[in-house]
Amino acid sequence: MRALGRYLPTPTLSLVLLVVWLLMVRSLAPGQLLLGAFLAVGIPLLTQRFWEPLPQVKHPIKLAWFVLVVLFDIVKANVQVSLLILLPKREPHPGFIEYPLQVKDRLAITLLANTITMTPGTVSTNIRLDGSSLLIHALDMSDEQALIREIHERYERPLKEIFEC
Repeated sequence: MRALGRYLPTPTLSLVLLVVWLLMVRSLAPGQLLLGAFLAVGIPLLTQRFWEPLPQVKHPIKLAWFVLVVLFDIVKANVQVSLLILLPKREPHPGFIEYPLQVKDRLAITLLANTITMTPGTVSTNIRLDGSSLLIHALDMSDEQALIREIHERYERPLKEIFEC
């Protein structure tokens, strides 16, 4: 069993790579299966020294809830941005804010930046090298402190609970 772990350090990633390869080539021909298996084993082996150790998820139920909140927020933000563009009642107030980070885990910071970027109307443009803040562009920002509080309460605090507490 140990030898298998040496050649398949991440079986789930290998399976995903194989499935994605087969979906891309849209074929189950033996040659494609063999090439997909080769890539599914080779890519993780060649890249494993670059991987960060994954943090433990301390609260999986909170992670599931976080995903639902983010999905809801993405839909809600899409509607808001669409209305802002299609029915301009007022001019939007775009702007940049520097969001002070409280999470320290690199994966949690990355997830927070990606969450902000996926929510229409905001884009995370820069993570400071020291991990102290994010630079965020907002399409419509009337109150900087309200946006900081919303990001903290809806996204950062749950991520901190999921990965750091």
